[in-house]
Amino acid sequence: MFTDEVLDGAEFKSSWKRERPTKSSGSQTSEVLTNDSDAQTSYKANAKVQTDPVKEKKFELATDNSQAFQDFIAKATPNICAQLERNARSHAFDGWDVNWEEDTETVTCQHKLSHAPLKEELQCTRLAWNCTGSSLAVAYGRLDHQDWCTHRGSLCIWNVGLKSVNAEKADTVVDVNSCLMCLAYHPEKPSAIVGGNFNGEVLLWDLTREDDSLLATSGIGDDSHREPVSEVMWLRDPNKPKKYNIVSVSSDGQVLVWKINARKGALELTEGFLLLASSMPATLGQPKAKGEGEMGVNCISYVSEDQSQFVIGSESGGVFKCSMNSTTPVPTTELLRSVPLHSPVVFAFQPHHAPVHSIDCSRYHRNLFLTCGMDSEARIYSMLESRSIISIEPSAGYLFCARWSPVRPLVLAVATGEGKLLIYDLKTSRINPVQTLEASPKKSALHTLEFNNKNATLATGDADGVVLIWQLSDMLSKQGSREVEMLADIASSAGD
Repeated sequence: MFTDEVLDGAEFKSSWKRERPTKSSGSQTSEVLTNDSDAQTSYKANAKVQTDPVKEKKFELATDNSQAFQDFIAKATPNICAQLERNARSHAFDGWDVNWEEDTETVTCQHKLSHAPLKEELQCTRLAWNCTGSSLAVAYGRLDHQDWCTHRGSLCIWNVGLKSVNAEKADTVVDVNSCLMCLAYHPEKPSAIVGGNFNGEVLLWDLTREDDSLLATSGIGDDSHREPVSEVMWLRDPNKPKKYNIVSVSSDGQVLVWKINARKGALELTEGFLLLASSMPATLGQPKAKGEGEMGVNCISYVSEDQSQFVIGSESGGVFKCSMNSTTPVPTTELLRSVPLHSPVVFAFQPHHAPVHSIDCSRYHRNLFLTCGMDSEARIYSMLESRSIISIEPSAGYLFCARWSPVRPLVLAVATGEGKLLIYDLKTSRINPVQTLEASPKKSALHTLEFNNKNATLATGDADGVVLIWQLSDMLSKQGSREVEMLADIASSAGD
């Protein structure tokens, strides 16, 4: 029905496109003229000069053994000694200070710092100045945990010694896997800083390392703390005076001493102490104990003249004098350590009525130390008396931190729960502060404060994560006459 069939093709020539004619032609540009010329730079000559070396003149005392000089000394000495003794007993110039410069009378806020990338829920938990006084380190975490910590803490550092300071972004930021509760700069190395976190871990950073600043850590194991680290500090090694060890205290009642092993990247436990609930004075009742009777430690401070002695403040309000040389064994404990634990307490002071948050030994008198706590009271104790010498109740809420001034023996500062910084001058008044400063923009709790040892500044940090740096007045930063003697008089009043 159907068959294949092949048809012939059809061809159509283009009618719209024609071949275009072409023709060759030539062109030439004018000749480019050039001209050469010689040039030479100016001659230079070098010459050497030399100055004569400057001879240093050494100061040498002349020796005079002549009989005439000996006769003069024998004749003049009794009169001079008698006059010096009269001057020592005289009070003619008490309270008079020579002032060669114009004093500043006000305390001013130099910087307001906060790290904007951080979450608002993080609080400022601790501050630390480095040994040069040019860098301020801030620990960020929270102090009000009710359960497990799910936050990521941070270590933020500002170089406040620079001309321009970024108030909303730290110069250096180190992330921590849980809330950073405390920190302390190395006393001699400005780039070394140690911190303690909520998980009970002690960490050491070297800020000069670019890739990984974490130099060593205690880790989380048998030798580490079981609860949040409350405070860390540096302690000179008694066997190697040029080296420092790290001391940490925790809510688990332990005071641990760590040796740095940089090669292994580890902190190795060398000594350990445990604060027992039985150390509380029996007449004041037995506090609520944890585990086998340990009592949480919140703060620690060493005596500047004898670092084998230290004082601690506890969660139960207890204040204790302790010794690094103690060999009193801990009666019973479930803690398994690579080193034995001892009870460090040698003397118990009259306790606070609530947890002690801060303790600080005076660098101008070996027997005096300062405490404050949740009972809204700041106290000055003597090592020789169980009861406090001076008690200050500012009526400004809980007291979170108290520090002695590093330059004025009679000046101390207190951080309150109402966001106020109170500065007391015991030379002026033992009751009323000489300066009351609003140190929290939103009037949140002021958690920490630190004096700068190198210049007249003081830093404060609040529960909103805001850090303020204050320029102190000359009245608060220049030591007056007889201040050390007046502090000694306060210490001697312990038995009165």
